Amino acid sequence: MGTADDRRHTEVPDEVDAVILGAGHNGLVCAGYLAAAGLEVLVLEARDVPGGDTVTEELTLPGFAHDSCSSAHVLIQSNPLIRDDELGLLSAYGLRYVMTDPAVVLPQADGDALVMHRDVGATAEEIARWSTADAESFRTLLDEWSHGLAAVHARWNSNLPLRDDDASKRYRELRAGSAWDVVHERFTHPVIRSFMLWLALATIQDPRRPGTGVLPSSIAAGRINFGWTTPIGGSSALPEALIRQIEAHGGRVVCSAPVSAIDVVNGRAAAVRTGDGRRVRARRAVVSSAHLAKLADMLSGIGVPSDLAEARDTWRPGLSVFAVHAALRGDLGFHTRKGPMPSVAAGFGTAEGIARQMAAFHRGEPDATDPWLLVVDQTVVDPDRAPGDAATFKILTIAPYERADGRSWEESKVEHAEALVGLVRARSDGLEPGDVLALRAESPVDVAAHNTHNLGGSCHGGEFLTPSGEVIPGWTSYRTSVPGLFLTGATTHPGGSVSGRPGRNTARTVLTDLGIDPETVMGPI
Repeated sequence: MGTADDRRHTEVPDEVDAVILGAGHNGLVCAGYLAAAGLEVLVLEARDVPGGDTVTEELTLPGFAHDSCSSAHVLIQSNPLIRDDELGLLSAYGLRYVMTDPAVVLPQADGDALVMHRDVGATAEEIARWSTADAESFRTLLDEWSHGLAAVHARWNSNLPLRDDDASKRYRELRAGSAWDVVHERFTHPVIRSFMLWLALATIQDPRRPGTGVLPSSIAAGRINFGWTTPIGGSSALPEALIRQIEAHGGRVVCSAPVSAIDVVNGRAAAVRTGDGRRVRARRAVVSSAHLAKLADMLSGIGVPSDLAEARDTWRPGLSVFAVHAALRGDLGFHTRKGPMPSVAAGFGTAEGIARQMAAFHRGEPDATDPWLLVVDQTVVDPDRAPGDAATFKILTIAPYERADGRSWEESKVEHAEALVGLVRARSDGLEPGDVLALRAESPVDVAAHNTHNLGGSCHGGEFLTPSGEVIPGWTSYRTSVPGLFLTGATTHPGGSVSGRPGRNTARTVLTDLGIDPETVMGPI
C-alpha cells in the first residue's frame, strides 16, 4: 500500500546517465531495463508513493488494501518482461500473481450466469447453453487469434512494423473495424453479444469506434490464458518489485519530487529541475512519462517543438471513469443457477445497455440503468488485503467528467454510487446495507484529483485524434524532435492499462539510440 517508504531515497544526485520522469509502472519498467543494461538511472516521482495508477491504498478503513485504479495485470502477462521474466521480477524480486478460474462471472437478470473459465472448451460449453452456433464462433475466433493474429498483435504492441503477409493483412482489417460490428457480425444471441462487448470494454474504449475491432479477440484470449490475473499484495506489488530491481542495479527512485522543467541546452535535453529547485543533469537521456498534454510546456531553453505541440493539441480524455470502493464484511457470491459463486471479477451490462451508456456519456449524462460495470472482489484470492474474513470491493464504470444537468459530482456522486451498488446487489449475496462497512465514491473529477496523470478523469491515458480523423490510444513515437528526450507512459503506444509495453518499448528505443544492443537485456519482440 505504498509501503517501503522506510527505504525510499530522498537525496537527488547532481547527475546520472538517465533521468526518468514518473514512477508509474511504465516509467519503472523503462528504468529497470536501462539499469539492467548498466546505466545509472534516477526516477523522479511527483507523488509521495510510487506506482502511478498501479497503487494500493487504504481508501476506506484501516487494514483494507484497495487498488485505487488498476486491479488486473492481464495484458502484462504476454509481455516478455513477465512472460520470460526478463528482469527477474518473478524469480528474484518477489512479484507474485494468481491467474484465476473463473476468469469472470457475468450474472444474468434471470438468476443464471455466464461463467468464463481459463479454458476454451469449458467457456464454449458455457456459451452453448445459450447458443451452440455462438459457441462455435467463439472457438473459431480464438483459433484464428492463436494461429497468426496473436503474433501480429505482439509486433503491433512492440511498435514494430507489420509484415506484408496474410496474417498481417487480416489483422489490419480486423483492427480497422469496431468491436461492436465484429461482435454483431460473429455472434447472434443477446447474452453472448453482451459478454463479448463487456470484454471489449476492458481497455476503456468506446466499442462502437473504428479501431477497436481487435479487442474482442485479444481480450478474450487474454482472459482465457491468464484469467483475472491478480497481483498478490495489490497492484503496488508490481512497482515495488521493479524498484527492488532498479535499486539492485544501482538506480534510485525518489518520491515527492515533481519535475517542473526539462532544460534543453545546445538543442539537447540535458537536465531536469524539480519544483523545489533541485537540478539533475542527464548525461545520456531524459525519459518522460509526464502526460503528453503537459510535456510541451515543461521544456525550458527552447520553443515548443512541433511534434510535442501536436501531441498536446490532439490529445483528448476519451472515456472517463467512475469508481466505487467499499470495505465489506465478507466476499460476495454472484448468483448462478447452481447457487452463489465467489469470483475475483464480475461483469454487468447488456449490449443495448452499453450502447445507451455510451450515448448518454457523450451527452454528459451518467447512466445507471444497464451500464457496463466491472466488479472486483480480490480478497477471494488474496485474503490478506482485508482483516479477518472481511473483503475489499470495487465497481468501475464509465461516466462523464462534467454533468450536462448542471449538478456537481461532489453533491451527486454518492447517489450515483448507491445506484450502481444496487445493480450489483440484485445479482449477488453479501452486499446488503449491513454488509457494507465503509464506502467511497470517486467521480471522474475525484479520479483526476487522485492522480494528476488522470486528466479529465481518464485513467487509461486518453486518446489522440489524428489530422486524418483516426483515433489512436497512444502516441506512436517514443523519440521526440529534441535529441536525448524520449517518451513513455500511458499516453504513448499502445496506450493505457497495465501492459508494461510503453516502458519496454521506450527502453528498446533509448538503448538503440545510445548504441547499446537491447538484446543484452530483452528479447527481439
